[in-house]
Amino acid sequence: MFTIVVFAAIAAFLGLRLYSVLGKRTGHEQPLARPVEERAPPVALPRPIESLPEPRDTANRNIDTRAQAGLRAIIAAEPGFDVTQFVKGAQAAYRMILEAYWKGDEEALADLVDDDVLQAFATSIAERTSAGHVLDNRLVSIERAMIIDASVEARVARISVRFDADIAAVTRDAEGVVIAGSLSDAVETHETWTFARPLKSGDPNWKLVDTDED
Repeated sequence: MFTIVVFAAIAAFLGLRLYSVLGKRTGHEQPLARPVEERAPPVALPRPIESLPEPRDTANRNIDTRAQAGLRAIIAAEPGFDVTQFVKGAQAAYRMILEAYWKGDEEALADLVDDDVLQAFATSIAERTSAGHVLDNRLVSIERAMIIDASVEARVARISVRFDADIAAVTRDAEGVVIAGSLSDAVETHETWTFARPLKSGDPNWKLVDTDED
């Protein structure tokens, strides 16, 4: 699925990070600002979806026009949803999930991805473990994270984010000898990840439900 995306305490930390950064409006637009328990409950909007203002990421303009209608539907259902905060949280989730996958930390991944994605990750991890391979990858930078699609289906919100990133990828054998890749040369990667969450549920977590390499 990826050519190149520790204990219980680490898994809990990763889950808390994702819990607190995806799609929460803080009022000051600061990432990781307040625990989710402080967020006011959603209030129904008196206006139809069509009359809502266009959702915009004013800082980075990282929203494709195709996602506008879907984001309006999400905001109509949950007025506390903040687009800019979601983009920042998605970037944090991208890093956390990739690093957990590279380490083979399935316990951490279980808190961040849905069952189908977890199974795909677990299969890949098992294959490389069987081959005696270890990934020594580094996420050098995320050049861009753009929301390219959003929708609400059966009360489930889905948001697709395209990530353009630079990754240094190295594969080592059981003795630590490099058998592929280089940490000195970053590789451009382009992937689309889709996150989903039931609307108005008591669980604020967004989980990764699909990945696609461009």
